[in-house]
Amino acid sequence: MSRLLVVHHSPTRSLRSLTDAVVAGAHDDAIEGVEVRVLEALAFARGEADHEDLLAADGYVVGTTANLGYMSGALKHVFDSTFLQVGGALSDDGSASGSESGASSGLATARRPFGLYVHGRYDTTGAVRSVLSITGALGWKQGYDVLEVMGDVTGADTDSAYELGGTIAALLAG
Repeated sequence: MSRLLVVHHSPTRSLRSLTDAVVAGAHDDAIEGVEVRVLEALAFARGEADHEDLLAADGYVVGTTANLGYMSGALKHVFDSTFLQVGGALSDDGSASGSESGASSGLATARRPFGLYVHGRYDTTGAVRSVLSITGALGWKQGYDVLEVMGDVTGADTDSAYELGGTIAALLAG
């Protein structure tokens, strides 16, 4: 059975509604053979989750607020605390390397599908860019368009979130 990991930071009612829709979509009755695990990004900071949770998954959906032009600090901590263990590599200058050097060690998560949803009040550009930069350095493959929601969450937004969760889960179902 494939495993989909939903890692999110949902401190607001708006983001919780998107997260709930993503999870519901991943559990759609038409999708079989996929276990869905949901973890708050803060679980990594509390020591309740770690890189093993990412390694055990076959695909990911990541959700975050857009905070001051960046992803949430909680989601950034997930990436900071797991990057090297899940196949990320650093260049000599300390920046993320595009190489997949972790692949030979068996720890890499490269080529696994992922989806991303971001909620912000005014702008989501920096948050999206920062997450895509890290997922790109990990070699994750975008399986669905980024869902960017600004302001109040509408029914169309939760429908899109449902489709996002369902699409990534369906990719894992094969």
